[in-house]
Amino acid sequence: MRTKRIFGALAAVMMLVASFSATAYGAYMDVGNNQYLVAKKIPEGKVGKSISIPVTINAGAEDMDGVWVGLSADIFEFNQIMSDDSNGDYTVSNYPFEITQDTFKPKRLGNISQGKSKSTNLSVKIRKDLQAGYYSIPIAIYMDCEEEPDTDRYWAKEYINIYVSQSTGTSESDEKENVVDFVLGEGQPTPYGTYPNVMNFAVNMRNNSKFKAYDVTVSMTLDADSTKFPFNINDGNYDRHYDLIEEGQTVEVPYSMAIRQDSYSGFYPIQFKISYRDSQDGDLKTQEDTMYVQIVSKSREDTLGDFNANDRTRARIIVDSYETIPEEIYAGQEFELILRMKNASSDVSASNILFTLESEKVSDSAVFTTENGSNSLVVNSLGAGATTEIRMKFISKGGADPRSYAITIKEKYDSPEFKNAEESVTVDIPLKQEARLSTGTIDVMPDSINVGSETNVMFGINNTGKVQLYNVTVRFEADSIKTEETYVGNIKPGETGNVDSMLTGVAATMDEGKIPIVISYEDENGNVSTETKEMSLYVSEPMPDDFEWDMEAGNMEGIEMEGGNSLAGKFAALPAAARYGIIGGAAAAVLGILLGVRAFIRRRKNKKQQLAEEEGIEDEISGPSDDESE
Repeated sequence: MRTKRIFGALAAVMMLVASFSATAYGAYMDVGNNQYLVAKKIPEGKVGKSISIPVTINAGAEDMDGVWVGLSADIFEFNQIMSDDSNGDYTVSNYPFEITQDTFKPKRLGNISQGKSKSTNLSVKIRKDLQAGYYSIPIAIYMDCEEEPDTDRYWAKEYINIYVSQSTGTSESDEKENVVDFVLGEGQPTPYGTYPNVMNFAVNMRNNSKFKAYDVTVSMTLDADSTKFPFNINDGNYDRHYDLIEEGQTVEVPYSMAIRQDSYSGFYPIQFKISYRDSQDGDLKTQEDTMYVQIVSKSREDTLGDFNANDRTRARIIVDSYETIPEEIYAGQEFELILRMKNASSDVSASNILFTLESEKVSDSAVFTTENGSNSLVVNSLGAGATTEIRMKFISKGGADPRSYAITIKEKYDSPEFKNAEESVTVDIPLKQEARLSTGTIDVMPDSINVGSETNVMFGINNTGKVQLYNVTVRFEADSIKTEETYVGNIKPGETGNVDSMLTGVAATMDEGKIPIVISYEDENGNVSTETKEMSLYVSEPMPDDFEWDMEAGNMEGIEMEGGNSLAGKFAALPAAARYGIIGGAAAAVLGILLGVRAFIRRRKNKKQQLAEEEGIEDEISGPSDDESE
């Protein structure tokens, strides 16, 4: 018995210490210790009222995938041990919000790139019995979750402070405080449209109150039923946003809507939901209103005699969002397409949904082909307003031009009143091409120069890719030459840019005579790439005036140079490539001289022979002399 009492006392002490620590910890926190949660301001709310808590998650130095965020269900730190003389100690919670089945339900943020952030609002109602003051709210962050995560398995928990104040006056007066009233369609005729034209119209919306309205969003309520909503639902979002609407101000809310083929003539009530804040940091409030439009289309009487099994209410499945992995796709590359398909209908479900993805074709050839040959998949059911994610891997065509290509999502599904409904939607996939270039023959004239002399380098740069090369520049840089940079300009696909540069020798070649040519260019986004080529050029020291070559001995005379070194010694110190260049040049000069002398001697001999022959002919014509006859 005594052991149990000691154990109970220790447990009570531990709970008391934990509660004191948790209460202090939960009352007000230093949010500067947060690593991912950004808390720039303290949201304010009133006892018994709803509060909207802005939550921003910053990815920091690494990408964050599959991010969800919500109020943490780990709220033990709000527990407090109370003392009751009659019944002993008991525990109560001063958690500031009313707890329902959706209180801790997280919201999806998706993928957040490095250094980027995403935001959302968590709406919750403050308890009516709560004491005014500051409260530190734990926020749960979930990672790598494709579906709604288990709230007990969060990835990180960080904090945001809120301030709760007491309501003033009666509840009725609180509800009327800073209430903004919007009036739709004031001072304008009923918008009018005729099928099959596109109907462009604007709805006048006036702030009929003495208060400014902040963060105003006007949402059009969509309906898949053509008898209730006369427009095609081509976009997933028809919201119009305004940062501020002054008291008494009227704004025009513009729309451009295609009239549905199965619409009927008549007046249609269009429902609008308006959300706003009565102050920059105030709670989000909503108001609903109705505006009528007039449509001229087919009359209902014309269709009463013809029964069509497809004239039934059906779901409307749209692309809510999509992304590719990787984000940038190059021609010939494999990628994964992730589609989030949403049933935009408010009350019509869909089942047995067959999605078939078809690529745009160029010259009767698909730009994107599936990895395994199958381009269809099935989703069993999709409730009204629900979203499902589908994935498919594709391989892009290597020779496709760099632009966006369409992938069409064909849908075939059942609704309670409509069987085998067929629809199609498209998404555009941008495709890029790698830059490619080649160089023509590099002409170096001459390919051997002395220090201080120049040589001319010419060659062409061919754009062999499908993207334009911007700001092409060629740079020559080596120890033996003066650094030279030549601007070529932009080179279109299939065209050639010409390089014509003069290089000056500054030092004798001490290596194999290879000069690097660095070609740099930019893509359409300004990203710089480089390629390196090579050319051969030998630079030699100039020959001195008293240099002699002994053709018989095959070597240079030991002519003394400055500092007592002979020319032969200097020559021997040069690298093999340079010595061969000098020897070759000297040998060529000597060979030229010898050939010239030989030609001169041959011409002179031929001349003498010709003169001798001419003299012999003259002797024969004149005959023998008198002395010879005797």
